[in-house]
Amino acid sequence: MSIAVDPREKIYQPPAAPLASYLPVVGQTLEYVDSPLSTMFRRYRQYGPVSELNFLGRTWTALLGPDACQIALQNPEKAFANGPGWGYLVGPFFDRGLMLLDFDEHKHYRQLMQEAFVRPRLEGYARTLAPLVESGISAWQPDADFQIYPALKSHTLDLATDVFMGGAELAEPGELERVNEAFVDCVLAANGWLRINKPMPFTKWGRATRGRRLLEDFLRRHLPARRANPGEDLFSALCQVADASGGIDDDDIINQMIFLLMAAHDTTTSTVTSMVYELGRDPQWQERCRQQCLELGPNPTMAEIEKVADLDLVMKEALRLHPPVPVLARRTVKDTEVLGVRIPAGQLVAVMPMLSHHLPEYWSDPEIFDPERFSDERREDKSHRFAWEPFGGGVHKCLGMIFANMESKLVLSALLRHFEWSVPLDYTPPMRNDSLPYPADGLPVDLRPLDRSRARAN
Repeated sequence: MSIAVDPREKIYQPPAAPLASYLPVVGQTLEYVDSPLSTMFRRYRQYGPVSELNFLGRTWTALLGPDACQIALQNPEKAFANGPGWGYLVGPFFDRGLMLLDFDEHKHYRQLMQEAFVRPRLEGYARTLAPLVESGISAWQPDADFQIYPALKSHTLDLATDVFMGGAELAEPGELERVNEAFVDCVLAANGWLRINKPMPFTKWGRATRGRRLLEDFLRRHLPARRANPGEDLFSALCQVADASGGIDDDDIINQMIFLLMAAHDTTTSTVTSMVYELGRDPQWQERCRQQCLELGPNPTMAEIEKVADLDLVMKEALRLHPPVPVLARRTVKDTEVLGVRIPAGQLVAVMPMLSHHLPEYWSDPEIFDPERFSDERREDKSHRFAWEPFGGGVHKCLGMIFANMESKLVLSALLRHFEWSVPLDYTPPMRNDSLPYPADGLPVDLRPLDRSRARAN
């Protein structure tokens, strides 16, 4: 495949799909929303790892495959910036969150915020989480058509409120439901067409603008209490870090909290939903994990949940098949080159690690649920440094990755100790991909109380 580049000028000429074959303005947006993975595969096979993609009325450079993704994520020349990329999609609603900061400023805030994710604090979050997870999951009512996604979404919001803010009792009646709706509106704005930062009715952007204001008001109202009476929650930790450093003011504490709550709430829900789906289709792996989790008891520590080897394998495989964030947004801040293709400054870039998770060049039978591929004996994720990147890579790799893993395992462990479930082998959830992917039908499962006599016998 040859790339036409005028040696006298830096002309951007990656291989492009025939845009005329798509609707004007809409471009490949509808194709992507219908099936992101199919779109990525088609582009990769037809146009290579670097090509043009018309999405939401703008031309993006699509980076596909681990080699291309590695260049953008490691970013050795500091040519790719997060803020302007994500800013185009959700900037006003997650403004100045860590994900939207770059270079020296990002490094400064990341170093400060790492204090909230050191091991002793993570162990404290686990102590808070474990009994809350246990009480919440054990209260679920089994049903042959139990919609797991909304149930998990509600539960993880409750957990986030307690672990991140120090208690759901801080909220007024009905306020948590409004907070949840505000988060959903802010995330859905990524695919909004009318991008006017005013509360315009009946538009995604308008609903997200109102949602952002609600979240700011909610956090600002509780900030003085968290500063005056700090606990083991993340909000308290950020207040203490801010006061000690002098480098984070109240507005930035709120900015970081909104971003962290969104990241933890949505990605944990997505991860556990995927694990439930795959284990519902594979009773042998479900039982393997259950037997290990039954040995933990109702309130496992962080160290105990980390030792459940099969749970870790299942989580990694679920993240491979169903990454919560299939595409990462960037914008170039200077002329650069990816695999021989020149990209000018100011270009929107879509880094698509989801495709790398499914390429047969790096994974055996990539569409098969096979947690053993992450075992010490196989380690297929080592086929390429960027073959498996559900948490991103480089300096922007998810700061809360260990926390998210711990919370996901605690939730699934409680599910395994209280219930068993099944999903028909011929069922594929209809996914909504107009923001972070989620099952439009709630992902119904046949949820049944665990037969403890059988479990003990096994």
